[in-house]
Amino acid sequence: MRIHILGICGTFMGGIAALAKAAGHDVSGSDANVYPPMSTQLEALGIQLQQGYRAEHFEPAPDQVVVGNALSRGNPAIEAMLDRGLPYCSGPQWLAENILRGRHVLAVAGTHGKTTTTSMLAWILDAAGRQPGFLIGGVAPDFGVSARLGAGDAPFVVEADEYDTAFFDKGSKFLHYRPRTAILNNLEYDHADIFPDLASIEAQFHYLVRTVPGNGLLVVNRTDANLARVLEKGGWTPCQKFALSDGDWSVSGMNPDGSGFTVLYQDRPVGSVQWNLSGTHNVMNALAAIAAAHHAGVSPDVAAAALSRFRGVKRRLEVRAQVDGVTVYDDFAHHPTAIATTLDGLRRRVKQARIIAVLEPRSNTMKAGVHRDTLAGALDNADRVFVYQAPTIKWDVAAALRPLGARASVSFDIAQLVERVSAELRRGDHVVIMSNGGFDGFHDKLIARLERNAAPRC
Repeated sequence: MRIHILGICGTFMGGIAALAKAAGHDVSGSDANVYPPMSTQLEALGIQLQQGYRAEHFEPAPDQVVVGNALSRGNPAIEAMLDRGLPYCSGPQWLAENILRGRHVLAVAGTHGKTTTTSMLAWILDAAGRQPGFLIGGVAPDFGVSARLGAGDAPFVVEADEYDTAFFDKGSKFLHYRPRTAILNNLEYDHADIFPDLASIEAQFHYLVRTVPGNGLLVVNRTDANLARVLEKGGWTPCQKFALSDGDWSVSGMNPDGSGFTVLYQDRPVGSVQWNLSGTHNVMNALAAIAAAHHAGVSPDVAAAALSRFRGVKRRLEVRAQVDGVTVYDDFAHHPTAIATTLDGLRRRVKQARIIAVLEPRSNTMKAGVHRDTLAGALDNADRVFVYQAPTIKWDVAAALRPLGARASVSFDIAQLVERVSAELRRGDHVVIMSNGGFDGFHDKLIARLERNAAPRC
């Protein structure tokens, strides 16, 4: 079958393309911005990429068009697709009908930690010899790819996003996946561009719960009140809860920075993890992954041993460079809770060393100013805070940061921001760059500036 994918360079749709190619289809695609690394990965798979959205990209006519959720009516490719009567579906629908059917699907849902937990779970199953398939919203260094078909009817691990599916399907993506094992990591208000309030997101999670069979399993964060409200709406599936203490799955003997802990199942030690990750959020992610893997037949001691070799996920407190005693991190955090969690984890690791936070409030929710009142508190663990206010942000970022006093400053220009941050940094500092986008290449620009500053002078 010849498949053309619209929005192919997004992480999710790029993963769909890789899976379709591995399944034997002839795959092509187009996107408004075709650029590395996704373009490089797809071209290496022999997938033809086209820049922009044009009607002629459908020549010859594909057997099916798979539509990404970034596209809407008025887009030239969408209008041509509809006018010509070409068969089309969404990415989640294609995944469900062509890859997931007949397999044990393990879905990881939640406002935060989906990518990391999905990567952990796939890594555990792989280490146990299960040869799982997976689709992750990021690249796990242990695999080097974001998607893999897996062996035959092996389990399939999918990052289950609550964002809407397509312009013609406004339900959450995860409603297509029909998991047998579902992790509910946490639930907060986000995606203000499509959800009017928290209750509307809770409803989507309840619909997800409705799809899990009676012989399946819900793995749920015991400490999350919003998830508790979801479960109160009704459930038909056994539930195991995880927490640092007092859960079906819990821990003991945790190092202060979360770099080591013993896993408890029903208060009995079943495994030990010693790894390079930090933060209690990653300990919680690990518990969820171990519990889900256990439901798929992997013993907790094997899972814990696998996580001790887990290398993390790109853009999750990923060390990008160490220059003249300064460590530069890249992190995907863009919600106040994620920002606070990232900085807390780093603080536990580096103790009294200075942390410099650099933030681009880029998500649609941030652009709308929904989280302005909680932004300063989320950044409180940083010694210095630099925030880039792009032209798309119309609310007063400086006013929101006022509780931080002289620790915080706002820049309206990337070049100016590079100069301000580089002038602030000194040996022993840890600078965390947080954005859910490319940040106009700020990471590389700052690293290049630090390298020039550190270069010996003749």
